[in-house]
Amino acid sequence: MEQGKKIGFSKIFWPSMTAVLIGMVLTAAVWILIAAGILYSFDVEPVRVQQGSVLVIDMAEDITDSPRISPLTDFDMQTLTPRKTLTLLEAVGAIEHAAGDERIVGICINPSGGGTASAAVVEELRAAVERFKLSGKFVVAYADSYTQGQYYLASAADRIYVQPQGEIDWRGISFTVPFFRSLLDRLGVKTEVFRPAACPYKSAVEPYVMTRMSDENRSQMTALAESAWKTILDQVSASRGIPVERLDAAADDLSAMMPQQAVRLGMIDDTIYEDEFDTLLGTLGAAADKDGSHRRIPLDLYISTLVQLNGYSENTIALIYADGQILDGDMESDGYVFGTALASKLRRARTDADIKSVVLRVNSPGGSALASDIVWREMELLRQVKPVVVSMGEYAASGGYYISAPADVIVADRMTVTGSIGVYGIMFDLGNALSSKLGITFDGVKTNPSADMSMLRGVDATERKAIMRGVDRVYDTFTRLVAEGRNLPLERVMEIAGGKVWSGSDAVEIGLADTNGGLSEALAIAADKAGIADDYSIYEFRMPPSPLETWIELLTSTAVEAAGLDMSDMRRAGMVRDMIVENPFLATDRGIQTLMPLNIKLMNLR
Repeated sequence: MEQGKKIGFSKIFWPSMTAVLIGMVLTAAVWILIAAGILYSFDVEPVRVQQGSVLVIDMAEDITDSPRISPLTDFDMQTLTPRKTLTLLEAVGAIEHAAGDERIVGICINPSGGGTASAAVVEELRAAVERFKLSGKFVVAYADSYTQGQYYLASAADRIYVQPQGEIDWRGISFTVPFFRSLLDRLGVKTEVFRPAACPYKSAVEPYVMTRMSDENRSQMTALAESAWKTILDQVSASRGIPVERLDAAADDLSAMMPQQAVRLGMIDDTIYEDEFDTLLGTLGAAADKDGSHRRIPLDLYISTLVQLNGYSENTIALIYADGQILDGDMESDGYVFGTALASKLRRARTDADIKSVVLRVNSPGGSALASDIVWREMELLRQVKPVVVSMGEYAASGGYYISAPADVIVADRMTVTGSIGVYGIMFDLGNALSSKLGITFDGVKTNPSADMSMLRGVDATERKAIMRGVDRVYDTFTRLVAEGRNLPLERVMEIAGGKVWSGSDAVEIGLADTNGGLSEALAIAADKAGIADDYSIYEFRMPPSPLETWIELLTSTAVEAAGLDMSDMRRAGMVRDMIVENPFLATDRGIQTLMPLNIKLMNLR
């Protein structure tokens, strides 16, 4: 009987295993055939820029401060679609190149393609368009409707048009901060904050212990919003010839919302339909294609035709990115700056004789105090042997400012959020919540009183004093290093520190930055300081993608282009993901933090 059972099992098991293996092989073969079909069944012709073309800034892609480390960062496994991404360097370089390209007759800004760009990126794109106009070529803008960020970009155009039933979102700047105190109380979670008395503006801790903004935080947020709004008003006023007071009043009463009203205000030149706008491009010099429409080339495709924007030179400026929250560790990940990894890049730039100067592009709200100090040390060593220029993006605050302070020159966008020179620590006590809400209790043994210090219990007096000593020490170090790096008296630094955030415009006035401008200006300053202004090339420090990532990127991008897939679903999913990832309650900060106030978003192009 036992023998019979063994024979029966063998008869079932081995054929089943064979079938599974054959199935796996066939499945793999099918996927390989599908991939090969996608890659080779579509005849994708190389992009060519034809005479009489109009360069279109349609924002069908995201424009980011730094290159994606992994092509899989924005890859949606459900729709198998990647998000198109350009870097600021690529976008600005292409616009500058187009000014001297005889095939390009002008620029069309139609920023409703669904892509995103931060306030600082929009500001720098707008400046690039303004420089393009010096070539004498036209710049026109058209959209079905304009968000405030889109209109700010479009306002650089010679003429602005909108669809007759569209609208212009023009209503000023606001900040809304979520507070979690009531939720934590309801859950039974106790929160203890460790913040120097000299840092009343260090408001990153407020959502955990308060239900509304402190007076200090309200004051700094108001000043930040007003400074950014002034920048927008001043630049739109200069481009459109409309008094600032009139533009501000239009935001008060929403009188620019309807397109006909916007025309009367002078914010829009006319309301026309898409076909009429296409005819307009023809009158401006755009060549007609066989189908009768006028020739256009999107920004991303134009960039693909430019193998190298700035040529090659033995004189090299290294462009290094610090993009994201600063964390401890030695690795690479999109959206985060790991202190040891960034310090290693700076060290390589310092020891490479071919690199004559360095630009560090900082787009960071800060983070770990320890990681920031590791980077600071390498910045200080680098400055001793070659020029170092910091270019500030959307954020360069708290730890982002800590790592910027040693630079020879700091260049900030007018709408950069910077400063926040301060420090804090925070501890959560989850013990009561776990016990009362979930019935989970803890017990154990320890050799010393603080051996079990964790979120499972509150801190005692000894632990509280120890943590505060560490916090005060970091703040003293932070302010001293800013004073040394910026050549300011310590007393002056203490006046503008306290955790207070400043706009890029205000930062120049108080000495935290040297000049307002973007990445292009920072690169020009770095070249000038190294004595290579007439002959240099840019080398970006970036991690190469793995062979698998490269293959998947090629596969999916080819499929998407060939099939004309819609990216909107993926973008909506990405927005939900961003809301979750950026929620401070879900953060797992360790150690003493140099992190700016939360959720400061001046403007987004989308």
